[in-house]
Amino acid sequence: MKSSSKKYTIVGTDIEEVKKLNNQSGLSYNQVKMLLAERYQKNHDK
Repeated sequence: MKSSSKKYTIVGTDIEEVKKLNNQSGLSYNQVKMLLAERYQKNHDK
């Protein structure tokens, strides 16, 4: 029998699955704020 190398939290959450789904979900809230701030600054400096 093959042993499982998956890591789980105490309540049973598959840590690697959560990381994979997060990577597929798009920009985070903070990434969106940074992007908007950069675009605002770029347009404001013109």
